[in-house]
Amino acid sequence: MSTVTTRDGVQIFYKDWGPRNAQPIMFHHGWPLSSDDWDAQMLFFLHHGFRVVAHDRRGHGRSAQVSEGHDMDHYAADAFAVVEHLNLRNAVHIGHSTGGGEVARYVAKHGQPSGRVAKAVLVSAVPPLMLKTAANPEGLPIEVFDGFRKGVADNRAQMFLDVPTGPFYGFNRPNAKVLPGVIQNWWRQGMMGSAKAHYDGIKAFSETDQTEDLKAITVPTLVLHGDDDQIVPIADSALKAVKLLRHGTLKVYPGYSHGMLTTEAATLNADLLAFVRG
Repeated sequence: MSTVTTRDGVQIFYKDWGPRNAQPIMFHHGWPLSSDDWDAQMLFFLHHGFRVVAHDRRGHGRSAQVSEGHDMDHYAADAFAVVEHLNLRNAVHIGHSTGGGEVARYVAKHGQPSGRVAKAVLVSAVPPLMLKTAANPEGLPIEVFDGFRKGVADNRAQMFLDVPTGPFYGFNRPNAKVLPGVIQNWWRQGMMGSAKAHYDGIKAFSETDQTEDLKAITVPTLVLHGDDDQIVPIADSALKAVKLLRHGTLKVYPGYSHGMLTTEAATLNADLLAFVRG
């Protein structure tokens, strides 16, 4: 397997497909999945002549199941380790859900300072802040995330069936076309990872205030969100994020779910390609 070792000694698995001299696109996956969640996008962009890269976050997929470092700072630093190892330049970074938070922190703290990032995309992403606080009264109450923690601790295998069967892909909506293979693939990806990483990661994606990250981003940034996202409500995330970005563009998809990259891949891929080439 292709891996890079981070400065704190963690082995991070990555995929690197396509011509080495082509513009790179790096994909950042969501909780609790792996780089496999980007299969439809990686093949699409590969066939359009790009170099495509994706990694498994620490504790997820095929990366090392370490005890510590399950926070946005380490997530972004690990991504930078992959970028430096592969010497990626003029890269477009695309993040889904928690991966969107990772992209925001990476671009602000590593990508822009090193001059290696060209554009960014936040898809169904968690920034600026999911948790309800005094300063963020529209956020979700802590009990929602405590429920996620309880699910991971009590019966992770069952939770990782319930989430994709229900709200993640909108399969709980009336007349939804349920795709059993998609549900099974979500479960497979989740169960490859570490329960400790998944448990700690809930705090990372829900309680990390990324307002300053978004304000610091100067590269063109596309924000994509479905208005029927039951995991990361659009009012708590995309509608706020685009106002904080200096060069942000928002596109809202009526009726699309949190997992729209999979269920609506053809539409999303076309819009991503237009942004990358634009």
